[in-house]
Amino acid sequence: MYIKRILLGVVLLGLIGGGVFAYTVYGTFFTPNTNFNNEEAIVFIPTNADVNDLKERLSPVLKNFDSFESTAERKGYLNNIKAGKYSISKGMNNNEIVNSLRSRNLPVKVSFNNQENINDLAGRIASQIEADSASLVAAFNDKEFLEENGFDDANKISLYIPNSYEFFWNTSAASFRGRMLKEYNRFWTDERKEKATALGLKPNEVIALASIVHKETAKVDERPTVAGVYLNRLRKRMLLQADPTVIYAIKKETGNFDTIIKRVLYRDLEMDSPYNTYKYAGLPPGPIAMPDITAIDAVLNPKKHNYYYFVANVEKFGYHMFAENLTQHNRNKAQYIRWINAQKINR
Repeated sequence: MYIKRILLGVVLLGLIGGGVFAYTVYGTFFTPNTNFNNEEAIVFIPTNADVNDLKERLSPVLKNFDSFESTAERKGYLNNIKAGKYSISKGMNNNEIVNSLRSRNLPVKVSFNNQENINDLAGRIASQIEADSASLVAAFNDKEFLEENGFDDANKISLYIPNSYEFFWNTSAASFRGRMLKEYNRFWTDERKEKATALGLKPNEVIALASIVHKETAKVDERPTVAGVYLNRLRKRMLLQADPTVIYAIKKETGNFDTIIKRVLYRDLEMDSPYNTYKYAGLPPGPIAMPDITAIDAVLNPKKHNYYYFVANVEKFGYHMFAENLTQHNRNKAQYIRWINAQKINR
């Protein structure tokens, strides 16, 4: 009888202990553990993160990090923390949170356009993915990579076709560069290559000219006309005489790409730079900025006309007046000079 009581007590203690254990496990795994009012919270887990990194990133959105850590350890997540962007929904329990962090790395949309140089591009990209500016600049400037893929220091920015792309947030600098090479090759379809060849240009030369067109006019509907002017000049072996190339030459010489130059002066035209198209014939060594796709396609699909000159239209701001000969152009230019002097724009 005594032994039966002992056995019964042991069984009862086991049941109680098991119940407590089950309750504890259930509470740890399945009790809601979020601490925010929005429908979801976004967290970014860095590459090579450890428990301390998790605590820093997750504590602000969890009621109890310790219970999450216990669940993560039981599920083996702490030995295989995955970098990336993750969504935690309001009311999730620890089990759901671990499952989300383990398998639901969300893509981010990466956008860029109008950057004038590699450093600016790197800064723009670094604000959108995990890779920092320094690693991106190093990847963009990798001479071996550039040579293997037909680029050089002057035209390396041509590789990056401005658009919006989906990446995982934890994409490395080298992986970003590799993806952009694929996008570049995808952009240059057989049709676009054939159009470039018909113009007597290589793809990188098209982009160099497109960068000038892009800088000359923000009006997309006018870009094919501007492109036609420069292509006419190239065919006649005339100097391009593009003011934006002179402005770029000044910025490159000073190293200050934030300089604002509203008026090109006659002394600027004497600057000895391969980017000065008033002094050197043909296209500059590379793009003077990152042209958008409309500017590239404007060069590939130029408007056919007999214009060789153009100047800003002071009666229709943003657009230009075009001329077939120098006499017409000088009349148009005189109107612009009077206007710019009246505005007291000296630089």
